[in-house]
Amino acid sequence: MSSTKIHLVVGIHNVTLTVFYTEKDDSWQFRLLSPGGAVFGERKLYYSPEAAEKAAREWMSEGN
Repeated sequence: MSSTKIHLVVGIHNVTLTVFYTEKDDSWQFRLLSPGGAVFGERKLYYSPEAAEKAAREWMSEGN
C-alpha cells in the first residue's frame, strides 16, 4: 500500500495550497483547493517539496 505525506498546507490568495509526497510516484506534487471545494493543479512531479511549492506559486501568479 502506498502512502501520501503532507508537507505544506497554507492559505494564499483565497485558496488552500497543499504540497504533498506520494510514495507510489516517489515524488512531490501540489494542489490548490478553492473555497467551494474544487481542486486545481498540474499533475507534474517534482523532486523536492520546495520545487513543488515554487511551481505552485508560479502557476498561481500566471493566473491559472
